Parts: sequence; C-alpha cells; structure tokens
Amino acid sequence: MLIRLTALFFVFSGWMLPAPALAQITGPTPPETFNSISQNSVSNMGALGDSLWVGPLMMLNVRNSLDFTFPERADSIAAGPGRLFSIALAPDTVFAGLGFNFVSGGSSVQTSLGFHVSTDGGLNWDYIPPPLDNPDQTFITYGNQQIQSVPVIVPQQSPPYNVDFRSETVFFAGWASGIRRSMDFGETWERLLLPPRDASILTPENTYNFVFDPRLDNNFLGFSVMIDRDGNVWAGTAGGLNISDNALTAPANQVRWNKKRRTGLSDGLLGNWIIRIRENNFDGGVWMTNWIADSGTDQQGVVVTYDMGESFQQHLVGEQIYDLTFEGERIYAAGTNGLFISPDNGQSWNQIRQISTPNGFIKASANYLSLAKTTDRVWVGTTDGLASTDDGGETWQLTRVNFPLQGGNQFVPDARDVRSYAYPNPFSRRVHELVRIKFEAPHSGNASIRLYDFGMNLIRELDAGVPVTRGETYEAVWDGTDGGGRIVANGPVFYIISAGGSDITGKILVLD
Repeated sequence: MLIRLTALFFVFSGWMLPAPALAQITGPTPPETFNSISQNSVSNMGALGDSLWVGPLMMLNVRNSLDFTFPERADSIAAGPGRLFSIALAPDTVFAGLGFNFVSGGSSVQTSLGFHVSTDGGLNWDYIPPPLDNPDQTFITYGNQQIQSVPVIVPQQSPPYNVDFRSETVFFAGWASGIRRSMDFGETWERLLLPPRDASILTPENTYNFVFDPRLDNNFLGFSVMIDRDGNVWAGTAGGLNISDNALTAPANQVRWNKKRRTGLSDGLLGNWIIRIRENNFDGGVWMTNWIADSGTDQQGVVVTYDMGESFQQHLVGEQIYDLTFEGERIYAAGTNGLFISPDNGQSWNQIRQISTPNGFIKASANYLSLAKTTDRVWVGTTDGLASTDDGGETWQLTRVNFPLQGGNQFVPDARDVRSYAYPNPFSRRVHELVRIKFEAPHSGNASIRLYDFGMNLIRELDAGVPVTRGETYEAVWDGTDGGGRIVANGPVFYIISAGGSDITGKILVLD
C-alpha cells in the first residue's frame, strides 16, 4: 500500500496508577506563574543538560523552573504562524524545524516554514527558508548516471518532521522532500537519493532505472533521521529504514544506503513506517518506533538493533509509540495507550495509563506524544499537559497552561482578575472529556462545589467537606454528567463554590 501525500502527523504486565475520580477538588495547585507554556498539547520537545525546549511555540525552561521563556526574537514563531515540528541541540546551538497548517479548499495540509537557528542559546535567531527544488531539477546525478526525479517545488507536505546535525552538517526528514542535507549549516541544501522499494542497497557503483518520485514509492517519504555516535546516518521513511556509513561526509552522488524492510521474522522490523529513531548512549543500541505502512503485513511497536540493522529485538508489539528516551538502561516509550517504562533495557515493561499526582492528573483519554531527558528529569509531553519525573516514574510533577486568577499570563497579560474560572468554556464532553474549575479559597474551611441547570435545579455536587486554606488555589473537574451518571443537556450550567462560609459563582456553557 502506498501512503499518499496527505497531511500526516500525529497525533503487559506491570503496575498502573489508579484513575482519579472525575468529581473531586484537588490542591493546592502549583504556584501560579506569568510565564506559562502556550498550550497543553505538547507533541515536540528537545533537551540538553538542564535546558528543555517545548513546542509548539518553542518555550525554554531551565533547571525545572516555574517559568517557560518565549523566544521573542524568533519572528516566524513570535509574529508568524510557525510551530515547532522538530529540534536538534548542541551547546549554545539550537536548530529548530518549523511548520504550520496551510488551509486551502477546506483542507489543512502540514507545510514547511523552514528553520530557526540560534548559536547563542536562544537569545538571537537566524531564519532559513524551506529548502525546495527548482522546477527544472528533473534529474539527480548519482555515481556516473542520471536518475530521473520529480522536483519538490512547494512547501506543502514537506514539513521538517525530524532534524539532526553534527558540526556544520545538517539533515532533515521532510516527507515529500525526503531526506535533505546541508554541509554548511543550512546555507545550501541537497536532496539525497534513497533506495527504491525493490532495492536493498543504493551504491554509486550499481546501475539503476527508477524515477525518484515520492508519489510512487513510500521509501522516498522521509519522516525521521539521526546521526549516531559513530557518524552513521539513519533515515526512517514510510517504506523502511535506511542506514548510511558515509552520508555525513561523502558527496551527494556518492552517498550509499543499506535499506531494511519488514520481513515478518521475529528478529526484523515490525512495520515499515519509521516514526522516530533514538540512540541509547548507555550501550549504543539504536531504538526506533514502527508504525503500519501496509495494513496487510505491518505491525506497530518498538525495535532495537545493536548490529547496524542486521537483526532487531522487538518490543511493545501492537502499541502505537510516538517517542523514546533513556536513562541508562531505563527506557521510556510514549504512545497512544500511555507511558511505558522498562527498568532493565527492554526485558520487561511497566505501563502507566494515566499520570496522576495528589494535586492533578493527565486526563484518561490523553495521548502521550513526546519525551525528553534533562540532567535529572524525564519529561513527557501529552495532549493534556506536560509531566516530569526525577525518580523513574514513581512520582510526577505536572505542568499545564497556567492562567492565574489575577493578572493573566504572558500570552494574555491584561486579563481581568477573577475569583474562579472554568476551562475549556464552552465545554463539550464529546470533544474535551472533562472541564476543570479553578478557584482561590476565600477562607479556610471545608469546600464543596454544586452544579445547577438554567432553572437552578441541582445537577450534581462535585465534592463536599474538602479542607481548603485561605489564599491557596484549587481545581475541580467535572465530566459533564449529573449525579446519576447521565449526560447533561446543552445550555448554561451554573456552579457555586462554597468555602469557609463564602460562595464563589460561575457559569459553564455546555455544548455537544
């Protein structure tokens, strides 16, 4: 099955944290901060030392501080539509791949916006436009022959899904744009030829007869790229895994590749769509996530190779995994069904379906999308916030969009002061699953929250008799049902928070 050029992206035995009830008051919540993250869906992150970069607006956090700094001089993000699609880091150097959703004719297509590059730790930024072909580039020289190619002349369907660099040499995987390389840190780019579907190697000594057209061959659709510690380049596509021992230094027409595809064997790839490639510095194992490219044969899961792709160990078979990171022999895998942690280099796996703390939780329906490792913490990006742990997943710290009750945040600095608010509001149970109600306790005592319909008939009491402390901030959740578990009708729902003899009121608009 050929994966068409459409807008594609995402989104065991062991212990599990219990799912919290969806009718409770928790807190006190973490301290409020003006410099909050921009949104709760975190699909891309990068880390180096104590520094963490978080998408989609490329926020910077240093040493697990409360503040996330916004890159004001990165104009394509600060004043344009750009969002972080990929990031590679070195000391003082950031190479960030940018993209956005281009809407045309009612359809949304993920589109390249180029790159932002900083060599001073993010204080100043240079912009690199999307690398594209000239319309007359209909052949690529390889060895002593000319390979017919279809030029990629528009940025649509060519977002930089993955980027990596070593010194001045940069690679990025850009779907329709395939795998591209710059040997002068982004000043100029070249499109690297990849093996066609029916070839297991590509070498300049051989003669080939194929058209380099991403519409005809899944192996020309680039999705992931990595440079390992020995200088080998690993390129994942929708058609398999490509490994080169000379792509870091050889001229483009001399770059050779060894391609691996699913064979159905227990020591092979699970699936041919390689989403993410990561090297574990602990033992040099190269781990990668496999997705289904051919629904008839492929499987989802994770594989690792220690012999340059000659054989693979298969893990988490059947799980849709987005990202991987490592703490020595401890392996983390983030996926649709939560977070998986192996304490013993893949021999066994524990599953956390829902990350929870005494003061909050990631909602049960969230996908776990991205991972990053700072000096002493592992960070997990989900569709419902950012979680981090410094003890291998035993305990967690949650970071979500922080909109203070007084003073707003860096994205809405002039917000009016309130005593409480509900978010999202309007609320759709079908879309959002649950709504959170945030409030500051006006007095110490016991708190409760009651919900009423438009006729002021009691719908549900979320909690009763929960001790709260004056001046502290708390949060409650509601799943859109009444006391009997029935979904409430569309319309306004009023809430009354009673705490220490005082009441706080608010309204939630419920929609389908």
